[in-house]
Amino acid sequence: MPDDPRESVSDSGSVVRAAPAKLNVFLRVLGAREDGYHDVESLVLPLSLADTVTVRASNTLRVRVRGDDSLTEAVEEGGMNLALVAALALGGACTGSGADIVIDKRIPVAAGLGGGSADAAAVLLALQRVWECGLDTEALLEIAARIGSDVPAMLLGDPVLLRGRGERLEPVAAAPTWWAVVPFAFPTRSPDAYRWWDEAGHRTGPDTSAAVDALRDSDVGELGGLLHNDLEDVVIERHPEIGRTKRALLDAGALGSVMSGSGPTVVALARSELHATELAAGFPGALAVSAPWAP
Repeated sequence: MPDDPRESVSDSGSVVRAAPAKLNVFLRVLGAREDGYHDVESLVLPLSLADTVTVRASNTLRVRVRGDDSLTEAVEEGGMNLALVAALALGGACTGSGADIVIDKRIPVAAGLGGGSADAAAVLLALQRVWECGLDTEALLEIAARIGSDVPAMLLGDPVLLRGRGERLEPVAAAPTWWAVVPFAFPTRSPDAYRWWDEAGHRTGPDTSAAVDALRDSDVGELGGLLHNDLEDVVIERHPEIGRTKRALLDAGALGSVMSGSGPTVVALARSELHATELAAGFPGALAVSAPWAP
């Protein structure tokens, strides 16, 4: 892959990568597939909120997670998390076998922000360099798709329109935007959210493709009205505090608000960095972030 501003090499020879979180500007669920996944359509933006993944060659393969206790306790260190799955998958495609992988966590876990997928994508890209695999982007994307539905989009690292179960990606132009991100203390699992959607017999939401034009044209007023997530109703049914937070953000002046991914994190579109900071200040643990990710 071409030079990436997310990646650097330390004095010790370790490869260090930023692993940006994402938000879903819209998420339409088109229906269940025979393979157990769902066909979706989503506009995905990488955020300035990011984990840091550091990889160096080693005789053994291990994954360590560092950071705030509330984050590290949610990730089973050395377990079958997506970062380790990514390393094992790449090891089957090239000659590498050992690496010491350290993840400095900042992205909330199981929050709809793609933290695990971001870490997996960063591990693939860093190990590709450490192990000198020489795989092209298409080959890496094929491996990424086997790891998880969000991993291919996170591997590309740019704003994309995502279709299929995540393997069909179309780059989109995106003017800078600012958001307030409100996480919750509890996780939600993607399989649960999609199962709830199936059980409820919910219909696919309206076509929101106009959001692509609004994002490109920096029309945040238009974009705010196009935020949408088909999974939102069934998750809010079980966690009504998500709906209350959405309404509170709108009452506080957000241009629009939506649950990201399978939740529970709620994001709110702001007019500016100052506006995002003001919105975030009203909610414990909230952050002001920019999108798309930039060095």
